[in-house]
Amino acid sequence: MSRISRRSLLTSGAAAGALAASGLALMAGTPKTGGTLRGVLTGGTAQDTWDARDHDSLFMMAAAHGAVFDCLTEIGADGALKGELAESWSASTDARVWTFDLRKDVTFHNGKPFVAEDVLESFALHFDPAHPSPAQPLLRDVTGIHALGDHQVQFTLAASNADFPYLLADYHLVIYPAGYVELAMLNGIGTGLYRVQTFEPGQRLQATRVTSHYKDGRAGFFEELDFVNVDAPSERLNLLLEGQADAVAQIAPVYAAQIAEAEGIALQQLRGNQHYSFALDGRYNLAEADAVQRALKHAVERQAFVDDLLLGYGAVGGDTPVGPSNPFYAGTLGALPHDPEQATHLLRAAGVDQLSLRLIGGSGGQGQAAAAVFGKQLKQVGVDITVSAHSSQLSLSTSAGRATEDWAMATYLAPGATWNRGGWENPLFDSLLSAARSEMDSTKRRALYGELQQLVAHSGNLIVPAFADHLQATSKSIATPPSTGAHYAMDNARFAERWWRA
Repeated sequence: MSRISRRSLLTSGAAAGALAASGLALMAGTPKTGGTLRGVLTGGTAQDTWDARDHDSLFMMAAAHGAVFDCLTEIGADGALKGELAESWSASTDARVWTFDLRKDVTFHNGKPFVAEDVLESFALHFDPAHPSPAQPLLRDVTGIHALGDHQVQFTLAASNADFPYLLADYHLVIYPAGYVELAMLNGIGTGLYRVQTFEPGQRLQATRVTSHYKDGRAGFFEELDFVNVDAPSERLNLLLEGQADAVAQIAPVYAAQIAEAEGIALQQLRGNQHYSFALDGRYNLAEADAVQRALKHAVERQAFVDDLLLGYGAVGGDTPVGPSNPFYAGTLGALPHDPEQATHLLRAAGVDQLSLRLIGGSGGQGQAAAAVFGKQLKQVGVDITVSAHSSQLSLSTSAGRATEDWAMATYLAPGATWNRGGWENPLFDSLLSAARSEMDSTKRRALYGELQQLVAHSGNLIVPAFADHLQATSKSIATPPSTGAHYAMDNARFAERWWRA
């Protein structure tokens, strides 16, 4: 077995956490312990549970894998992979067999010691056909998971995957106590730094710090957490300005300047892989779908999304989910240029004079604003879009992106993936993705991922016009480390572990 332990992921300086602070110096030094973290998050619903297979909001990400539960691995603020419940790992020379050494000093909140069986039972959830999991496409090459002892597990893959340990940091892959999984999903029983006191689905989490935790001295500096879910951007802003919150997620671009000028408040602006995407759904058998797809790509003026929608807090996208903080990001390679005349020509050549498309996901907040920008651009080439609450031919989503190219492609474009919104399938894509994840030579991998990005940008059903910076804010009572993670909002949704009271 060859040792591939804690391999660093190369990221740009911006992706590692460049901060735009409003008059407050970046807080560093020795973290202080104590106090309560009052966090304002978004996306929670009344249907929320501790079943991580259903998590897709910042509220539940920060509450679950960011506070109450742990995964086998963790992506650090600097983009490097490190162990969480796994202490170290090694791989066979072909990267098909991965062995993970587990920590021996971990206890669940119900007192049960953490062992390999907990990993086996937790991962089995993601292969249950009765409850489809967003993590299933990430694990589709896993042919076996075995315990080699109480504190060692081994994964066998059908094909080589040099990035496999990264996938185990996915927020859906939290670890539950074997024999108590249903109870843990009901009450929130994990190995995380914080124990649930009160949980109101979609509204609030109150939790207290666990004593004698394996991360003592390295993370978890607050004594208590008080997270609330507030979806209205103006309400989140007011809670911060009125001193009722310490940290607020997802500041709308229109409020960013106001936050930056406010006394005692720091605006964090971080460039990650968060992006807007529009997916044409091929399952509707739209006549001349390929021509329509190419026409829509030519119709989009990407810089207008950055200027008009994001007010400059972002970057132009290239119609793939691979973004600026991915090591093999190819920029706008392969993206079709803004060309309304060519868009009109393609539609007319296909016999389409006028076209109406139903768009889902374009209501409320930034979604509504994104749909308006998109609709205005499409109208110039004879395409009208209407927002639909149910069936649609286009779907709009705001996605966080993923830390590696394989992870991103598998999450948003692989057959059967939950977030493959348009059901896109392409045999060449599948072949290239398999080849790229199996390739050990970094130069060859870069070339394969470049080819994948070009294929998706040119022929895929996704339109990714812009990458949106993470905009979030803290009060003067909160201190943060020198680097802030940008793979997800709020320090990779782990701000409860990494920040402290100033």
